[in-house]
Amino acid sequence: MVIALDLGTSSARATLYDARGHAVEGRFHQVPYAPTTTPDGGVEHDPAALLGAAAACLDAVVRAARHDDIQAVGVTSFWHGLIGFDTGQRPVTPVFMWADSRSARDAGLLRDALDEHALHARTGCHLHASYWPAKLRWLAHERPADVRRVARWGSIGEHLELTFFGETSTGLSMASGTGLLDQDTLRWDPEALAAAGIEADQLFPLGIRTEGRRGLRAPWAGRWPALRSVPWFPAVGDGAASNVGSDCVDPSRIALNVGTSAALRVIRRERLAPPRGLWSYRLDRNHAMVGGATSEGGNIYAWCRQVLRLGSHEEIEAALAELPPDDHGLTMLPHLAGERSPSWRDDRHGTISGIRLGTSSIEIVRAALEAVALRLGAVYDLLAPCAARDHMIVASGAALGHSRAWTQIVADVMGRPVTWAAESEATSRGAALLALQAIGALPDLVSARQPVGQTFVPDRARHIRYREALERQRRLDERV
Repeated sequence: MVIALDLGTSSARATLYDARGHAVEGRFHQVPYAPTTTPDGGVEHDPAALLGAAAACLDAVVRAARHDDIQAVGVTSFWHGLIGFDTGQRPVTPVFMWADSRSARDAGLLRDALDEHALHARTGCHLHASYWPAKLRWLAHERPADVRRVARWGSIGEHLELTFFGETSTGLSMASGTGLLDQDTLRWDPEALAAAGIEADQLFPLGIRTEGRRGLRAPWAGRWPALRSVPWFPAVGDGAASNVGSDCVDPSRIALNVGTSAALRVIRRERLAPPRGLWSYRLDRNHAMVGGATSEGGNIYAWCRQVLRLGSHEEIEAALAELPPDDHGLTMLPHLAGERSPSWRDDRHGTISGIRLGTSSIEIVRAALEAVALRLGAVYDLLAPCAARDHMIVASGAALGHSRAWTQIVADVMGRPVTWAAESEATSRGAALLALQAIGALPDLVSARQPVGQTFVPDRARHIRYREALERQRRLDERV
């Protein structure tokens, strides 16, 4: 068996999986947390709190397993998070998250000064506040005292390894989401480093290793004797793990994930220079990904529930299903956390147009969910040519997986069937499958595929109506 440790944007999870990649019943623990937000667009996590949540999850799962059961630990974490470490390898900054938009102005200055097209082709990343070049420039002029204390910059994956093992490197998957990696040469990109205002030795060495790290140091070896000598594999980005856990490991399947944010992704053997509007990251040395991520997803639904003071999820779901598509007269730009794919404008804000005295709260919710689906439809239009002609769209994520109404909206917007993944915890399962493959328990990732769940078939008339709504959303976007 293997443990999957999953550090997400809103919670940490640890799950025990058997050799076939099936979660062991009762061997799961989750610790929720929330980032700190600031009025100027800051979104931060406390590294100590994330570490504590990860340790608590491991405590619960290791305690429930026999010591000789566990053969490896697979790790996955959110992409793009930035932490500064001092010379003693201790965090001296918060984790600056992907949704932190305070460096939007710096991203704009970089776009004006550099050949973004060429940089995007090499690094797979647009010049945007989500990525490290803009964040590091912002920190240099807004937090100079903090920056002077930093010896190296890294992610939450490095924080875990430094804490548990006393040494670390940055895995290719995590490095590919920074905006600093040349994804063809698999080295730090000199122009991107110059844009960020740092040198390569201010980052951790790139780890192109496939073996796990062994030898927990004190006090962790005493706390988890069952994990003392088993391999811990380098953290992979949560999006990459989610594709693997959804069984979307080749161009025949596009993974659609809607959690706090949302993304569409396809894994390929060969790397493609991403079309403008999309990104490319890496799962590992031999597998590249191309896709698009929106800053909106389940966070928009959560915002609606909080602000509009709606009823239970079941009541909302029933009311949504009764409303005709795009019948509310509303047009919404759901950029409450800025915009990523497809236009990558980090200074965007949310807009609702068309509200009248008779507009109901449930109509606003329907318009909001449709607006997110329309953004995903725009991303899908760019991504579909990167997948096989007869591809399947496989959906996962807590937000979409709990709403039949929203899943049907997405299928109608895209005009393609959307099939629920069999696995609700796709990201954790992906980390487990990668660990199982690394220790030789799985011959390949395709062999672990499970039967899929329910398929939502699009309605042609609704699809045409939503294409008109997408054009209306684009016109509003241009006006504001």
